[in-house]
Amino acid sequence: MEVGSYLLSSQENSICTEDDSYSKLITEGLIKTPIKTEDNITSNIKINHFKQYFNAPSTLSDQISCIYDKTIRNIEIKKPPRSLPQNPERILDAPELVNDYYLNLLDWGNNNVLAVSLGQSVYLWNAANLEIQQLLSIRGEDSYISSVSWSTRSSVLAVGTSTDTIQVWDTEKCQPIRTLYGHDQRISSLNWNGCLLSSGSKDSTILNHDLRMSNHVINRYVQHNSDVCGLKWSPDGSQLASGSNDNTLMIWDISYTSPRYVLREHTAAVKALAWCPWQKNLLASGGGTNDKTMKFWNTDAGSLVQSINVNTQVCSLIWNPNDKEILSSHGFSNNSDDSSKSYIRLWKYPTMNVIGELKGHEDRVLHLALSPDNETVVSAGADERLCFWKLFEAPYIEKKFNKGKVFMSDFR
Repeated sequence: MEVGSYLLSSQENSICTEDDSYSKLITEGLIKTPIKTEDNITSNIKINHFKQYFNAPSTLSDQISCIYDKTIRNIEIKKPPRSLPQNPERILDAPELVNDYYLNLLDWGNNNVLAVSLGQSVYLWNAANLEIQQLLSIRGEDSYISSVSWSTRSSVLAVGTSTDTIQVWDTEKCQPIRTLYGHDQRISSLNWNGCLLSSGSKDSTILNHDLRMSNHVINRYVQHNSDVCGLKWSPDGSQLASGSNDNTLMIWDISYTSPRYVLREHTAAVKALAWCPWQKNLLASGGGTNDKTMKFWNTDAGSLVQSINVNTQVCSLIWNPNDKEILSSHGFSNNSDDSSKSYIRLWKYPTMNVIGELKGHEDRVLHLALSPDNETVVSAGADERLCFWKLFEAPYIEKKFNKGKVFMSDFR
């Protein structure tokens, strides 16, 4: 600071002038006069130390910038320790939430509306006005909602049923748009890619539906041989990842009807899938009870990047968009007394060190969904509860302060 003060006050913008400021620096020990050593060799110790700052810069601004750059490199900026919530912000009853690992019953849309399937009905909670409404209910003995998925571009919700049909709804008007056919068994998974809706079924097929066309089925993928319980399009819409109860993970290019890669490293059903938001073509997958691993893939090369044994069923995965972290929810382990089945774990990537665990559920945590502001995660468990966690705080410069923001009421 004193060197900077001298540079700012110097009339000639040079440290080599014999003025009072320079003398002051000498007297205060910042720059020492030549020192005679035992060998009668002059050693300009301090001057040589500071010389590195002043050799290259020729102007006052250059000198100041040089000193600043040299100084800031020596400052170690440490982040505060990662703090996880000890309890959820809110715990809600979710009666009749189907306890089935292969279903996908929860999704939080870009319109800030949470959709959750409870038995034969779909409920919506609007975070803006706190209203809850029942969107639809299906009839029939043993029938139930098996999957829900929001379109990323509108307030359109796709609803898969156990009766092999897909209902597409305009949630603003609370009206059905159309019903999609093509599967023979329940619709276990749904995911949108623009106007394209992909559906995975217990009949082992994947269908791509273009809702702009009267004959909506434009592709049929038939390489799986069991329930397709996981579907996720990459953020750029170029690749589709599909996981199945046949223990395989497949990567599909949008322009082809055969998989680009068939990945067989999992030894149980692959339901949990998550594309990394900050590294293209990095995919995370999680296996079922007989696998108990999280795996990370380079989908351009079809190669396994990393695998970690988590000792329990992996039900759902979500990346932290604001940091290099990944969140996982877990189910059964081989040890029925293992309480870890109710855990949600946050991991640091790529070290895969456990940052912490969230224990708001009393039974396996089947589903996770992320709010559109990328800060709040909702978890749905087989204990018929929804838990809201303020978990992924956005960078300060990107934060949006929503005064009076509250979370949903009970579905009752």
